[in-house]
Amino acid sequence: MKIYHVPSASMEQTLEIGDRVLVNRTAYFFSEPQRGDVVVFRKPASWGSSPEHGALRTAVGWFGDLTGIGPGNTEFLVKRVVGLPGDTVECCSDRGQVRVNGEAINEPYVFKDLAFEATAFDCSSQAISPRCFDPIRLDQGQYLLLGDHRSNSEDSVSGCRSADAAGACFKTAHRSDLVGTVDGFLYPFNKWGNDEYLTISHGGTQ
Repeated sequence: MKIYHVPSASMEQTLEIGDRVLVNRTAYFFSEPQRGDVVVFRKPASWGSSPEHGALRTAVGWFGDLTGIGPGNTEFLVKRVVGLPGDTVECCSDRGQVRVNGEAINEPYVFKDLAFEATAFDCSSQAISPRCFDPIRLDQGQYLLLGDHRSNSEDSVSGCRSADAAGACFKTAHRSDLVGTVDGFLYPFNKWGNDEYLTISHGGTQ
């Protein structure tokens, strides 16, 4: 286990800014990631540049990366696994749900989703809902990751949520980028045991 802090609001209300979470870095030693897992992963270069550090901070970060003690130079993100290798992921169903391999999935953890109204403001209306994105086929080793605070998350499809998005608008994480699963909370204390949405298997229609 290693402690990580949550740096943004993209996973509200499952995770909130300032939460200290326990990450199981051995979770994927003998098993594969599952749809619904909340994971910490190394930020791929395709997700944008990382903050620059001075010489002293870089030296401290090198020690942190090497030993796991203190801050490191590697930037980590936390999101939820929605698409697995070989999956085709798209949005939306007639009810505004994400679809995986043609089936709408149940996502009870989603907080403040983007606006969607069937027939009036959906994926085929004159004004297209920003919730919509075209089908994305994942290759071997690729994972599609979304924030639970769907309207406030820079995630795999945030660049695809517009009518004029280019075909290569999406970002993925590779299997080797995944550090482990968020398995519990260290802080705040009132979240101990409150892990209902940390690992949730979902699939099928609603």
